[in-house]
Amino acid sequence: MDYLKLNKKAWDAKTKIHVKSSFYDVPAFKAGNNTLNDIEMKALGDVSGKSLLHLQCHFGLDSLSWARLGAKVTGVDLSSVAIKQAQDLSEQCDLHATFICDDVINYLQKRRQFDVVFTSYGTICWLSDIKAWAQGVARQLKPGGTFFMAEFHPVYDLLDGYSYFHQLEPDVETETVYTENKSEEKQAIAVWSHPLGEVISALLCAGLSIQAFEEFDYSPYDCFDNMEERQAGQFHLQHKGNDIPLVYALKAVKECSEETVSSYQK
Repeated sequence: MDYLKLNKKAWDAKTKIHVKSSFYDVPAFKAGNNTLNDIEMKALGDVSGKSLLHLQCHFGLDSLSWARLGAKVTGVDLSSVAIKQAQDLSEQCDLHATFICDDVINYLQKRRQFDVVFTSYGTICWLSDIKAWAQGVARQLKPGGTFFMAEFHPVYDLLDGYSYFHQLEPDVETETVYTENKSEEKQAIAVWSHPLGEVISALLCAGLSIQAFEEFDYSPYDCFDNMEERQAGQFHLQHKGNDIPLVYALKAVKECSEETVSSYQK
């Protein structure tokens, strides 16, 4: 089965629903709203004048939010529908950013050298090879460049019935979108599990130096069933009376030479 083609079709369909949802609230973004969360903004700080690569950028709201903060942004996504929407938003909001339709692993094969590589919230589950991804991330960074990811915690997936540990074959199922304007139409998708140890080891083996790692007992998005908003923009879930980790964030720096990276990879 061509899983890449399967997921592209799904995300083309999802995007058409997402852009009309109050969950993404495109009108508010056009009016000047920033869609980034405190987790990533505090971690990356001032990005003004920095070149920033946003991996799996969807239809560009976070990419263009970084552009509003002064970054020179390139966004990459598998969905041609999402990229077209991102390009349209860029023009409508008079925000400069470059958007490229490509499979992220394929895009990462060529060295382009950014100050920052960024990815967030529900991205790596769509990747079958986390080692190739991590090596590609390192390839894109300038020496001294920063990688930052904020991702949903794999413990939630385990409690939701998925494997915690990576398997060669993905889970293939049908699902609706997570926004409030759900349609009855379901899309087939393929997803892979990536435990924390696998992600961290892949980045270390790619030659990145991890500067910070943090876990959060909340999600900034109300995207799972039965969530409780205890503070504005912080949604919690419990399992047997205890809060479960919902998000983790990782910040790393490229400090190694290419020779050192090669020795790690051996």
